[in-house]
Amino acid sequence: MKPIDRQQFPALQNKAYFNYGGQGPMPESALNALFQAYQSIQEKGPFTGEALLWIHEEVVATREAIASELGVTPDTITLTENVSIGCNIPLWGLDWQPGDRILIGDCEHPGIIAAVDELARRFDLQVAICPLMETLNQGNPILAIASHLHPNTRLVVLSHILWNTGQVLPLTDIVKVCHEFNPKSNSSPKIRVLVDAAQSVGILPLNLTEIGVDYYAFTGHKWWCGPEGLGGLYVSPDAAETLHPTFIGWRSIVMNSTGDSVGFKPDGRRFEMATSAYPLLAGLRKAIAFHQGMGTPEARYDRIQVLSHQLWTKLRELPDIICLKETPPEAGLVSFQINESLRKSGATHDNLVKFLEKEHRVMVRTILNPDCVRSCVHYFTLESEIEQLIQGVQEFCQKF
Repeated sequence: MKPIDRQQFPALQNKAYFNYGGQGPMPESALNALFQAYQSIQEKGPFTGEALLWIHEEVVATREAIASELGVTPDTITLTENVSIGCNIPLWGLDWQPGDRILIGDCEHPGIIAAVDELARRFDLQVAICPLMETLNQGNPILAIASHLHPNTRLVVLSHILWNTGQVLPLTDIVKVCHEFNPKSNSSPKIRVLVDAAQSVGILPLNLTEIGVDYYAFTGHKWWCGPEGLGGLYVSPDAAETLHPTFIGWRSIVMNSTGDSVGFKPDGRRFEMATSAYPLLAGLRKAIAFHQGMGTPEARYDRIQVLSHQLWTKLRELPDIICLKETPPEAGLVSFQINESLRKSGATHDNLVKFLEKEHRVMVRTILNPDCVRSCVHYFTLESEIEQLIQGVQEFCQKF
């Protein structure tokens, strides 16, 4: 790992920031790239031949940069605005039949749960819930998912890193179990796996080709520290054969010489729509390049684990604090609770978050299910910031 110049992050100058799981602060290089891209497109003229060529080059370069980080080919990447859109593309693009079943984990984000519920209502689907939260400290998430698969299961929806508890799921093994589940016959449709990768892209070293996942929806504005409003979806070549576009626009179609639509584009572009904020592309590429310049994905992940272990250990030493995970965290999300005795005295997680921000300039957040506080460390989090967080929590607890 190279030493990091913290001055590269304006948002980190006056606070101890632990909200990377919500939104990561952009480095100066990404901010400058955004400004320069907006300026460049205006100088060219927003809708000119020169500008359109520039946009094409930006799209190609960004798709290649993302694909390289994920261990896939550029043609499998669809550019989206965020994780939710990435998840909705396969949710609504499968050829659902009444009675088909979706298996979803019990730690998924409310936005994805709501989309699955509406999908089930419209197409008369069955939704089963897999209890993954109870496997945080004991049990096996692979067996939990396997035991909830059904002959009519068409899709499994889960996160690679659970956004509330920070648990890292063994995705390769889970995908294998789902793909090999075939109680009827060899003609039964393969169970597809849709992953909410909001908390894994930018933390974990990834090779989606080796993992074998079908759909992997991610964003650039969290752990990649890129601009908000730009993310993506990976669709495996095998899964792409049975996935249909739902959101359709000029970017997704092939037009003939007279301007008529003659079909959909053959790669990930078929799931894209229309005009986007193209200068965001340069910002995300610069953010990705910044991290690459600091060390390998493996080295950055190792540092995240060291720092999250340090934070977890110090939290566990506080008598009034309970960490949700009983063993060292595997990623950068560390969730904890105030103990019952302190809560009976009037302490709440919401008040703790507000106290830390106001009195100590420490930024964390609450999670409603389970009721807890979530703190996130990145590879460039300072050990002194961890001490600042611990001091603030300790001071808050002493008030009760």
